[in-house]
Parts: sequence; structure tokens; C-alpha cells
Amino acid sequence: MDIQRKDVHNSDTPLLCQACESRHRGVCGALTSEQLLQLSKHSSRRTVEPETELVGESLQTKSYSNIISGVVKLSKMMADGRQQIVGLQFAPDFLGRPFRQENGVSAQAATEVKVCSFPKAAIERMIREMPELEHKLLEQTLTELDEARDWMLTLGRKTAGEKVASFLLLIATHAFPDNESDTVTFDLPMSRTDIADFLGLTMETVSRQLTKLRKDDVIRIVNNRHVTIPDLTRLSDRAGF
Repeated sequence: MDIQRKDVHNSDTPLLCQACESRHRGVCGALTSEQLLQLSKHSSRRTVEPETELVGESLQTKSYSNIISGVVKLSKMMADGRQQIVGLQFAPDFLGRPFRQENGVSAQAATEVKVCSFPKAAIERMIREMPELEHKLLEQTLTELDEARDWMLTLGRKTAGEKVASFLLLIATHAFPDNESDTVTFDLPMSRTDIADFLGLTMETVSRQLTKLRKDDVIRIVNNRHVTIPDLTRLSDRAGF
């Protein structure tokens, strides 16, 4: 089999895949045009509204998805009903845990999210047949593991101010990975309640720390959600990096 990658704009590449970020930076970057064509026969693309559940915890895994755009929050539920947000995913992350019968976390759209979904059987068959795809998934998994360890440091050792700054830096760098400017503008993908849950803080503490960052001109906020970071280096300093 010819495993030489073809240009994404090659006529052999499915039209649906040509402008897809997962084709450039995600797991589909490991696939040839022929393999993309094969996968596209089983794929479906959809847009989901904020707060829509994409994956249910402990439910049987039936499909996997590439995140095309938007932010997805991952959470786990305790037996008494308490819930903890345990991670965020961005484009072009792979949503799902291959070779597991049940979902280990629930996944919910934090913003409007576009996903491209594939049947579980189709992806797992291609993983077994394609070392390149398996390698790409392993690479992404290890990157997420490194980020989870860094986030453990944030939650365990950083001050409240550093935690809030770290959260803003996470959104700025992951939602806009190709941004070459030191300035970035975005809407907060989560409510202050969810941010507090993610950071292990109270909502009041999150609000106080955002106000402090605003007063120090590290960030600018309009209508409580629209955030501008004029200098990412200053925000990184406040985050403890």
C-alpha cells in the first residue's frame, strides 16, 4: 500500500476533509487520501449547541469524534451526584478512548462545537491496520497526559490568582494555536461557576481574581464574557510560568 501522504488539496482528498483542521494537525493527518476517502464514507459532521452532551459517562462507546471547532469540557460524576470538570478539549483533539467498552468521562459542549464522528468499529479496525494512525493517537494521548500533569501542579500548588491566570492562558493558547500575535481576544467558554469547578475555587474567588487582573490591565473584559489579553507574556507571568 502506498503510504505517501498527498497534499490536502489534492483532488483525491474528500472535499469534506480538505479544509478540516484535523486533516492538518489532528489524527487524520496520518491518513493517505485513499484512507481518508474510506473513512469519509462512514463519517458524519454535525454542529452542537452549548451544554449539549456529546459523550455520556459509563455509557457504551459507539463512536469517536474529531473536534473541528469549539471547546469541550470533560467531567466525572461521584456516586452522591457531585460533579468535577476534569479537563478541556479543543480542535483538533480526538474525542473518545479507543478499545474501551464504556466511556470513562462525560463530554459536554462548552461552546458551540463542530465534530466529525466515526463508528467505533471503523476506527478501531483502521488503528489495528495502520501503525501511522496508532502512532498519531499515542502521540496525542501522551500530550494530554503531560498537560494533565501540568494541571495537577496548577491545582495543587498555585495560588488562586495563578490558577485563574493559568485558565485564561490555557484558553488563549489552545483555542488559538496559530495566533502569532502576543494579543488575543475570545469569549470565555464557561460560566464562572464552571471555571470555579474546574479550578477548585469558589465562584466569588474567581470573580475577584478576574477583577484584579482587569484592574492591573493584564486582561480586559466586556460584558463579563468577552476577554482581551493585550500581552500574553504578562498573563504567563501572572500564571506562575
